[in-house]
Amino acid sequence: MAAVETLERRGRIRPALQSSKAAAAAPAPFLKWAGGKTQLLGQLTRMLPEKFDGYAEPFAGSAALFFCLRRQRGSFPAVLIDRNEELVNCYAVVRDRVDSLIPILEKLQAAHGKRHYYSVRRQRPESLSETERAARLIYLNKTCFNGLYRINSRGQFNVPIGSYKNPRIYDETSLRAASAALSGVAVSCEDFAAVEDRMRAGDFVYFDPPYHPVSKTANFTAYALGSDGRASFGIDEQRRLADTFRNLDRKNCHAMLSNSDSEQIRELYRGYRIRLASARRAINCDGAKRGMTTEIVITNY
Repeated sequence: MAAVETLERRGRIRPALQSSKAAAAAPAPFLKWAGGKTQLLGQLTRMLPEKFDGYAEPFAGSAALFFCLRRQRGSFPAVLIDRNEELVNCYAVVRDRVDSLIPILEKLQAAHGKRHYYSVRRQRPESLSETERAARLIYLNKTCFNGLYRINSRGQFNVPIGSYKNPRIYDETSLRAASAALSGVAVSCEDFAAVEDRMRAGDFVYFDPPYHPVSKTANFTAYALGSDGRASFGIDEQRRLADTFRNLDRKNCHAMLSNSDSEQIRELYRGYRIRLASARRAINCDGAKRGMTTEIVITNY
């Protein structure tokens, strides 16, 4: 999927629009995402730059910080970037076609069950319209195990159904609030390094990449997966990301990055400010290991 919009057209980006229903609800993530930052927002917001011009989130996921910034700071030029084509398509549809999306979600909600879940999971996204694809992603996200996005070697979504009695697939008011917050936001399916060309001095970039494993067994956790569902973000990618971070610093952009608290990651960002954040590990095959963990937040300001 090609880029939908770019921040280069920031002068023509519309401010967030507010419908009467959306205005009643504060915008928030409409997807669950392994490693999402909703629980850390209170800590992250204390580390934000005092002000910024444009904003980019190159590992969009649930875009928790973006929606938080919309609630706190209103309208600003923004771009959400991710390698997951289904996710990028979903954001574009919620932004532009929420009225067409809601009736499809309503039907998926009414038909939900184990047989229906696996029937929807077997669908080939390329055989669906963009709106149907977005509805499929939201449905699977809200009904699969822990909201995990994982694909097999053939590119097929393969997460089993979750053990939810009555999962709520969508909330119309919240979805419309998210649509309003996304109004005018560029969404793009591309590599994280694209922000180097998009952003200018005074802009703010938040990186939330797949975390570097802190142990050998951590390689098998959901946090080692990229948002495109592949376990492909190794140390070479972490080094390339650190180069991108430094290049943005040279351009006088504000940059913030979250990652695991490991010696290798600390070494990659030596010279920058490193602070600790506490998070609850939500996904682990061993329930006893779903407790609190320490992460690091790196900033260049």
